[in-house]
Amino acid sequence: MADETVTETENTAVSEGQATIPATEASAAKPSPASVPKPHAPSPAAFAHKTPAAAPRAAAPTTTPGAYAEADVKAAEAFGRVDDNGTVFVKDGETEREVGQFPDVSKEEALALYARRFLDLKAKLDLLATRLNAANIKPREIDESVKLLGEETAEPAVVGDIAALKAQFEQLKAAGEAKKAEIAKARKAAQAKAVAERTAIVEKAEALAASLGDNTNWRSTADKFRNLFDEWQNHQRTTVRIDKPEAEALWKRFSAARTTFNQARRKWAQARDNERNHAKEVKEAIIAEANELKDSTAWGETSRKFNDLMDRWKKAGRAGRNEDDELWAKFREAADTFFNARQADRDQMNSAEKENLAAKEALLVKAEALVPVKTEAEAKKARQELAKIQEEWDQIGYVPRDDMRRIENRLDAVDKQIKAIEDAAWKQTDPETDARRSSFEEQLNAQLTELNEKIAAESDPKKKAKLEAEKATKEQWLNAIK
Repeated sequence: MADETVTETENTAVSEGQATIPATEASAAKPSPASVPKPHAPSPAAFAHKTPAAAPRAAAPTTTPGAYAEADVKAAEAFGRVDDNGTVFVKDGETEREVGQFPDVSKEEALALYARRFLDLKAKLDLLATRLNAANIKPREIDESVKLLGEETAEPAVVGDIAALKAQFEQLKAAGEAKKAEIAKARKAAQAKAVAERTAIVEKAEALAASLGDNTNWRSTADKFRNLFDEWQNHQRTTVRIDKPEAEALWKRFSAARTTFNQARRKWAQARDNERNHAKEVKEAIIAEANELKDSTAWGETSRKFNDLMDRWKKAGRAGRNEDDELWAKFREAADTFFNARQADRDQMNSAEKENLAAKEALLVKAEALVPVKTEAEAKKARQELAKIQEEWDQIGYVPRDDMRRIENRLDAVDKQIKAIEDAAWKQTDPETDARRSSFEEQLNAQLTELNEKIAAESDPKKKAKLEAEKATKEQWLNAIK
């Protein structure tokens, strides 16, 4: 049997949500230490303390503790009584038990205090019922709340319908188990979804690794792998945690795909570097030969040798942009030394050079008639004719030095016009350019297929119109690269 007596100390707890007692009456009623009440169920503040701090509070009851409707208080009082000594009793099923003692106040005040305590406890049950409907409640909160309320409702020191209170608790206990099962099911579904999404990222990486070949655009593929890694990290941060064994297995697959790509790219880079180093060595050897020839006075023979060196230079390949520019400057310096000396010698042959100038100007008229060209076939035919003109040009001999650059520039201009068409044709067949175009075309086709599916499934006219506009834009892009 509980033996409770309200003391001055208890007035503080009462003011926080149990019952309101005039301060003068509470001061007057100062029982001996032996009459201090035994511990009883925690207040709603204690229950609130059990609620996780991060969880939003549920809607409060329509009446706050200690401010209940008079009708509710009277209904609870019907289940209790107070004897002449201030001892409070409650009907608990078929029996009656003592719940506390409140001397030196009227029976009505004592009974009202314990009735409000009943309503306080019921408010806690109502609060849990509200929390069970919240989307953010956690299983741990449910277990802690049910445990606490189980202890409070086991043999509560209150006056009210104890049977109904316990029945409500049992209903909440069952509802709590159902809620935990619902949360577990939702979490399992969320984990399955997260696994599927992360698996999709892995499969994209594996598909990229499997598609590597001679035509791979390594920079573009590296960007794709980087984007997939960023997507992986973002997925880890923003989705439910996946079970460790499954997460590690997926990461192992993703990491293996990245390793395959990195190894293949390093192999390609090594092959490219070997080609560039070989081209550099060939060009350095050509420069050495040019330096040996630059002081020669055998104008015709040495000119042909320089032409041969130029042909070998073009066939050597590229050594990298910066190194190519530096090597070319050295070769050009040697060639200019020879050709400038040859030109100085020709300055002494004014009469013959003027005749040669007239002959070359006549060839220029024929060469300039070859352009403009618009197609690859026209450029090829013009190149053949220009080669004949250039051969005849070289056989004519020297021209006055002041005219040499002018007529050479005019012939070079013809060559550049033809070369521009040749370069454009070459770029259209460049494997790397084709690879980029093919990759973009595949992406556009995939996006158009997805848009067609969305349009077919969309019933909202506005959304459907927006999708069709997006489709039209991508179709224009696709037509532009074909």
